[in-house]
Amino acid sequence: MPLNVWVLVAAQALAMCTAPFIVFIGSIQGRMLAPAPEYATLPVGLVVVGTVLAIKPATWLMERIGRKRVMLLGAIMGLVAGLIGGLASWTGLFSLLCLAAVVGGTGLAVVHQYRFAAMESVAPGMAGSAAARVLLGGLVAAWLGPEVAGLGSGAAEQYPFLVSWIALAAVQGAALLILAIGYRAGAERVQESRPGGGRPLREIMANPLIWAAMSAAAIGYAVMSFIMTATPLSMTEMAGHDLDDAKRVIQLHIMAMYLPSLISGWLTRVVGIPLMMAAGLLAYLGCIALAASGVSFHHYLSALLLLGVGWNFLFVGGTTLLPRGYRDAERFRVQGLNDIMVFGSQATAALSAGAILSWLGWGGLVMVAVPFLILHGLLMTLWLLRERTPEAAVNGRE
Repeated sequence: MPLNVWVLVAAQALAMCTAPFIVFIGSIQGRMLAPAPEYATLPVGLVVVGTVLAIKPATWLMERIGRKRVMLLGAIMGLVAGLIGGLASWTGLFSLLCLAAVVGGTGLAVVHQYRFAAMESVAPGMAGSAAARVLLGGLVAAWLGPEVAGLGSGAAEQYPFLVSWIALAAVQGAALLILAIGYRAGAERVQESRPGGGRPLREIMANPLIWAAMSAAAIGYAVMSFIMTATPLSMTEMAGHDLDDAKRVIQLHIMAMYLPSLISGWLTRVVGIPLMMAAGLLAYLGCIALAASGVSFHHYLSALLLLGVGWNFLFVGGTTLLPRGYRDAERFRVQGLNDIMVFGSQATAALSAGAILSWLGWGGLVMVAVPFLILHGLLMTLWLLRERTPEAAVNGRE
């Protein structure tokens, strides 16, 4: 792997901390500051809203001024989010907490583009491995994010989570420094092209391969976010587990999301993308079965571990498959649309998790995910019926 890929791994390990940080404390601090319990998970959902709102501007800017400058801007937004969150803790204002979540989400929209930058820095045959390597940075973020969040969570804290948010700003500053010094735009294999080139979007979207790729990432992300967002609240408020147990489950879950990246890029080449996606669907179904069968610590832990593995297989599979359906000149439009679908679905899932948990309980919440998994299975089947083998898919670079 070239240096650019490893720089992106390191930057992702730090910049991605915003996600597990807010997943862990967002609903807890939200419960402290929100005017009603139903709004407790709103900060977690607003992270994804910020991501969705920033995807189109981020890809538009990348197409015009290059990836590196936008990556630096994304790290700055993460730093600003930490400062706003600290101010929310200081003042006790729920509105500022929500603003910090939205600004943090805009930074994450750029972080999610790291995988495409890595894929464009290597030969086409290594694209899956490059994307998977970058996702490995999430292993560090899975541990570091909740640890940073816990710095200011002690009972003796006069301003709960103030220290946590300031520490998050420092972590984002370190990511900014790594990108500024280490990333080389000139090392990208796919160089910047004139904006607006390529086929009409309608023609691109007529390819069933595109729908299979986008549904893998979008449905995989939505189901994962839906269940993960509700887990800390379900464990602490409904099942009677303590905060440390919830933190451990979230940390191990996020590690399970990224640890398979050690082999998932290799699996895309050896067993093929369709089998990887099928394994991801089976892992999700196993998660739902375990989660619905009990509320002990081990039920939560086992279910969330399977949820993480299933997400990785679907997300890496969809990300690797997507470039086979577009040409180089079309990449920013298709990548932007893909991430709007992915994180728009995730935002809807995260925003609805708190309300559905209150209405249906934990067992009912996890069953809501089943129809969406069936939908992806149908879209994947349509792609395979139309194209027979992954190699027969339309390769936009031919």
